[in-house]
Amino acid sequence: MSQSAPDREREWQKWLLAWATAFLVFETITGLAILFLPFSVGNQVTVLVHTLVGVVLMVPYAVYQFRHWRVYREARLTHVKLTGWFSLAAAVVAIVSGLVLTAQAMFGTRISYVWDTIHIVATFGVLAAVAPHVLALVVRNRVGATELAARVRSAERRMGLRTLGLTVALSVPIALGAGLYSAPELMNELPEDYSFLYGEDRPFAPSLARTATGGAFDSRSMGGSRSCGTSGCHEQILAEWEVSAHRYSAADPGFRAVQSAMGKQNGPESTRYCAGCHDPISLFAGTKNLFVDELTNPTGMEEGVSCIVCHSIEETDVQGNADYAVAQPPRYLYELRPEGARRLVRDFLIRAYPDAHVETLSKRMFKTPEYCAACHKQYIDEEINQVGWVQLQNQFDNWRKSRWNEPGDPTKTIECRECHMPLVESDDPAAGDPLDYNRSPEDGRHRSHRFLGANQFVPLLLDLPGAEEHVAMVEQWLRGEIEIPEIRHKWRPGPAVPLELIVPERAAPGEEIRIRTHITNNKVGHDFPTGPLDIIQAWVHVAVRDDNGALVFESGRLDDEHFIEPGSFIFKAEPVDRYGNLIDRHNLWEMVGVRYRRAMFPGFSDEASFTFPAPADGGALHVEARVLYRKFDQSILNFLTGEDSGLTSPVTVISEDSAVIRLAGARAAGQPAGSP
Repeated sequence: MSQSAPDREREWQKWLLAWATAFLVFETITGLAILFLPFSVGNQVTVLVHTLVGVVLMVPYAVYQFRHWRVYREARLTHVKLTGWFSLAAAVVAIVSGLVLTAQAMFGTRISYVWDTIHIVATFGVLAAVAPHVLALVVRNRVGATELAARVRSAERRMGLRTLGLTVALSVPIALGAGLYSAPELMNELPEDYSFLYGEDRPFAPSLARTATGGAFDSRSMGGSRSCGTSGCHEQILAEWEVSAHRYSAADPGFRAVQSAMGKQNGPESTRYCAGCHDPISLFAGTKNLFVDELTNPTGMEEGVSCIVCHSIEETDVQGNADYAVAQPPRYLYELRPEGARRLVRDFLIRAYPDAHVETLSKRMFKTPEYCAACHKQYIDEEINQVGWVQLQNQFDNWRKSRWNEPGDPTKTIECRECHMPLVESDDPAAGDPLDYNRSPEDGRHRSHRFLGANQFVPLLLDLPGAEEHVAMVEQWLRGEIEIPEIRHKWRPGPAVPLELIVPERAAPGEEIRIRTHITNNKVGHDFPTGPLDIIQAWVHVAVRDDNGALVFESGRLDDEHFIEPGSFIFKAEPVDRYGNLIDRHNLWEMVGVRYRRAMFPGFSDEASFTFPAPADGGALHVEARVLYRKFDQSILNFLTGEDSGLTSPVTVISEDSAVIRLAGARAAGQPAGSP
């Protein structure tokens, strides 16, 4: 049954039709703007208004569609009616998916990319169906020269003007919101008294770190790591980072003492050399400058290598010394001042409109060892020591040349992140990864941001949250006791640095006994030990006791003042200055070489041997040998914290072995008297 002309005129005059049409037009236009226009304040406000209008006006739209169906349900099926059905179906899908996305952004930790895709496809479906539906009606109403046809056309025009007016009215909040929003003004300028000692084109030298603009970055733009967790999104990752070496890199008392000494002796500008890796926030803010006593600003002290610093790096170079370029990421509304309701707006936008967040803070390069090389490779040159180039710690090239690197074959290669950022069970939005050869987008795991390494001292010293748990994990890590299932098949089980004790089965009283300790760098992906070997110490402790527990021989003992006794077998380095004097306070700016260095390349072994005379009494000798490790040489620690501080670095037993040497004439357990 067809509808009469007067009925059509009345339908075109309905305000409900104008609201429903304005709803579709506004939501489609703003949806396309969100999809195709670049990230901006205006587009963020558009997301908010798009969502609000969608939730509010879906009710009158639903009322109109129900009434529209009742009016036309008995009309014969034509191409106009068919496209109407298609447009209704697409609109319903768009509304439902929009509601799901809104709920996820409000109450979840991220939106579903499946629902997001459905929402986008449904939007184009609405366009594809509504356009021919309305166009056909308009064309039909142009036919005929009767008075009724003219009235219908007039009603149609009025409806078009109403729709336009309502659409413009709905757009006003976007213009107002974008115009009235006041972003925090970032002070991206170096201090007026900033020293360009190394040239204005290298403001952060002698560090190789640089900004995308070549100028300063406000410390606020590089900080705010806790907001990554307080938003409810990355809580687990934040908890891991908060006790990590990256977090306390600038607050480390050792770093601070060395920086202070370097600044006093070589000038504050020279401390920029260390800051690229230890204190980048202060470096880029221009704090490493003349007339600044602390040399570290509060944000740098609190956050060290923050979430933003790491995730905003755009490129790196494998020469090390912080050779990377970092950019200020685009910020969401109220991201730098998330108080009260503003925080809800910030969190909603990051989840509902995540493209800028993901694109600027998640990059494929983060997964490569070359990315780590920017800081985990170090040298000094003439600009620092006034003499020439000297290689320092170099974990990257150790790994690159080792058995753990099989270029082109990820099934045999073990990369930095696979060890130091092992996968953990996770409900974090960052869980899952389709780019790793052995992972999937929905594997329910993320890479730990504890960055487990070898510092079992500073977290406790600084009383960081979760320090005891973290230090216990570090000690397990040093011993090779932490299981990493995804790479278990790539290496041998057992300790990271196993020790094998080799002793004679028997010895005669008074005989010179030689025992050997065979140490292997089994699981470490670089030299063991690694890092600043003028500070770090690993050594072999051997103790030999008789049947009564009396000490017969000992090497590697700590004295009452926590120094390792002279003559012990130690893995370490002894750098020297140009006059041959020992560098014993980590004053690397004076270093020109090393007079002694002992460390083991990945997969290599070393051996320590000890000799002592067998006691005259019979019985057995019980030999115990251990590989011990501590983060700070006591002499360095005394210099850094003062001899009266009472501080000493904890010692971790990395591996151990024991054996028994029977002395001639002694009986084996259970052997009868008189037996040979």
